[in-house]
Amino acid sequence: MRAELGLPISIGVARTKHLAKIASQVAKPDGLMVVDPETELDFLHDLPVELMWGVGPVTRARLAEIGVHTIGELAKLPGWSLERIVGRAAGEKLTALAWNRDPREIKTHHRAQSAGAQSALGKKPAQEQVFRPTLRHLADRVASRLRAKSRPGRTVTVRVRFADMYSVTRSVTLDAPISATAILAEIAEELVRMALADHPDEKTVSLLAISVSHLEQHWKLQLELPLGLEDEKRRPGSQRGMARWTADRAIDLIRNRFGWDAVGYGSVMLGLSRSVPDEFRELAEKNL
Repeated sequence: MRAELGLPISIGVARTKHLAKIASQVAKPDGLMVVDPETELDFLHDLPVELMWGVGPVTRARLAEIGVHTIGELAKLPGWSLERIVGRAAGEKLTALAWNRDPREIKTHHRAQSAGAQSALGKKPAQEQVFRPTLRHLADRVASRLRAKSRPGRTVTVRVRFADMYSVTRSVTLDAPISATAILAEIAEELVRMALADHPDEKTVSLLAISVSHLEQHWKLQLELPLGLEDEKRRPGSQRGMARWTADRAIDLIRNRFGWDAVGYGSVMLGLSRSVPDEFRELAEKNL
């Protein structure tokens, strides 16, 4: 990573997933931490309790009130005492993790449950002419991946990060799964407008992101009658939806043969640079 990309990376190696994650936190900002199985409890119990899963600022403060500051001190707490603070289920899990009991298996091959893309903007005005072309570019990337794997999704989520690094998300779950670029872009634009309307004092955006989840694995397009529904143009089985799907598939075929830059929507292609190099984008598509 350092030699090829010039990026810092922290790595934790341990017998369980939870301990490996903690080790990677200890190794930050740019180190390698290997925890020997014979000394793992000695290593774990001396660490601050906030490094554990499920211990945020509120739980940390409540634990501090009863004198618990390290993972070792938490491990020795009576079950009923911890249960009063975090509840029974979370208390049992925290106790197990404090003794490095983490039965989760590592699965190296899995199908993604969502597809997403984001673009850092620097500091740009929170205006339509800024966020609209960016969202259409992101929608193009995400929707093309969904179509390539025949996995449309029902839930669309956008994330807006402002200049002060504060982020908000908005999402909507649809009646029918989508994978059309224009439909995804329009829904994302509405969600971003909602987020900006809810934060009128925020005048600058630094990042935009789109993700689609609740992906279908075996889905067939259901044609719909023209009933004059308000959202008809965004329903994939409507006449408008089918036209958009046909246009997308034509673009997909041309790109598959001549490359990504061979064709695209004018609102996306004109003047908008790639936020992620194609080789990294292709890697992200493999597990979808």
